[in-house]
This record gives sequence, C-alpha cells and structure tokens, in this order.
Amino acid sequence: MIENVTHKQEEKKDTQGKLNFYLKMVYKDKTGFAGMIIVLIFFGWSFIQGMLEIFSGMFSDPHLGSILLPHNPFNFNYHISMQGPSSTYLLGTNAEGEDILSRLLYAVPRDAFIAVLVVASAILIGAVLGITAGYMGKMTDEIIMRVTDAFLAVPALILVIAISVVLNATYTGAIIGLMVVWWPIYTRFFRGQTLKIKNLDFVQASKINNVSKIRFFFRYLFLNDTDPIIAYAALDFGNVILTYSTLAFLGIGLTPPIPELGSMAADGVGALPTAWWWAIFPGLAILVIVIGFVLLGDRLQDIISNRINY
Repeated sequence: MIENVTHKQEEKKDTQGKLNFYLKMVYKDKTGFAGMIIVLIFFGWSFIQGMLEIFSGMFSDPHLGSILLPHNPFNFNYHISMQGPSSTYLLGTNAEGEDILSRLLYAVPRDAFIAVLVVASAILIGAVLGITAGYMGKMTDEIIMRVTDAFLAVPALILVIAISVVLNATYTGAIIGLMVVWWPIYTRFFRGQTLKIKNLDFVQASKINNVSKIRFFFRYLFLNDTDPIIAYAALDFGNVILTYSTLAFLGIGLTPPIPELGSMAADGVGALPTAWWWAIFPGLAILVIVIGFVLLGDRLQDIISNRINY
C-alpha cells in the first residue's frame, strides 16, 4: 500500500516537473511566450464566455450570454447596417446591423470546445491503438496500421466534409467528422514511441515486478510516449480550428443567427471590397488564434527535441 502511494507521488512529481520545465523554457523565448499568451487569452475567454452562454441557456436569460460583450450579438438594427469601424462599433457592423466584435467574441468558445474535444479524442484513440500496435506487434500491429493507412490515404478535409454532409451538415456532424478522421496521426506517433521504449530496462523491470496492466499501460507506456505528442498537440489545436473554420465557411456547422468565425467570414465575402471589415476581422481572428498555437507548438518541439538551449 505504502509502495503504491509512493509510486503515485513520484509520478505526480515527474509530471509537474516536466510541465514546470516546459513553461520556464517557453517563458524565456519571445516567440514561444507570445504564442502562449495568445493561447491563454483564447482559452481563458472561451471558458468565461462559454460558461455564461451555458448559464444563459440554463436560466433562460438571453442577456446573461452577452453581459461581457460590447453589444448584443443578436440585436438586429438596420439603421446601422454596414457601418465601418468606429468608437461605438470597433469592428463595424454587418448587413443586419449586428456588432461584428460582439459576434466574434460570442463565437470563440465553440472553436475552443471543438478543438479540445477533437484533439483529446484523437490522443485517446491514438494512444489505445498506437500503444497496442507497437507493444503487441505481429498481426495486431498489421491490422491496426493498415486501417490507419486507409484513413490517411484520403485527404482529411474531404473525408470530414463527406461525413458531415451525411450527418446533415450540423455542428454535431462536423464534430463527429473531425473526430473520425483526426486519430490516425496520433496512432502513428504512439506506435513509434512505443517501439522505441518497449524493450528498455525500466519497461522490462515493470513486467518482472508484476505491475497491473492498467498501470503498466498508463505509467510505463503512455506517459513515456507523451513528450513529442504534447508539442504536436499544441500545433494541432490550430489545425482543428482552421479546419473547422473552413467547414463553417462552406456552410457546415451551426445554423444562423448563431455566429461562427468561418461563417462570419463567408457572409462578409459577398460585401467585399465595400464592407471589407465584415470578412477581414473574423479571418484575422482565425489567423491570430492559429498563429498562437503554431508559435507555442513550434517552441515546444524545439525544447523537447533539445534543438534550443537557454
């Protein structure tokens, strides 16, 4: 009993130590730190605004969801239709007179939710399949990797669109489509890492000590596979957001008047170049968010692979 508690404390210290090390290294790098700030703002705002939107639905109070926004994102006012950026409407208004900044801020939590859900599911599925394939080998490895290769052979965006359309091009359909196609890369990652470490001394020693299968899978295989996956996952959040924004741009996702960054950009394209702000600002928001994840993920890759030292 005491030995198990000690092991759990050591695992917790190891995980905290890695996290603290990565944070210190990113903090020392200007581009990595800039990326981390963008990512923290993105997730921080998404959490706060997302909770307000949930409470708004729970208490049937539509005003609660817009309490932190400059204006009501669903307030139609044709008297201020297509107004350019001003002190009252910082990013201008659309054809219905809705404030673009308020709609943009209202839309962000959905992108954060779908990014976390898709990447988390991809890591979970990829870990189970990849570690199983790498550790078991032989026929199990062959079957899993052939299925993985079959998914990778089809362009992800095309497959997502096909699945989403079959599911009536809804928000749920887009999520399911992304989850279905996003796991193969992670399966390859986990399989490759498992092949590297499965014959190392500490892994063999854990089998001799009769470690439980769940603890062996999690502690000795999964946790020792995660370093390169952490960096890739940071980059991948941006990939998911960009892909989902593309789906929304094509009309797949939530139905109007609920705003999405991609659909906002699509709605504004028809007004170019007259009302340039309508399409440009949602597009810039997507760009800044994706760049934030790219900067953070790129620096994490450099740190984990020891390509930079401070």
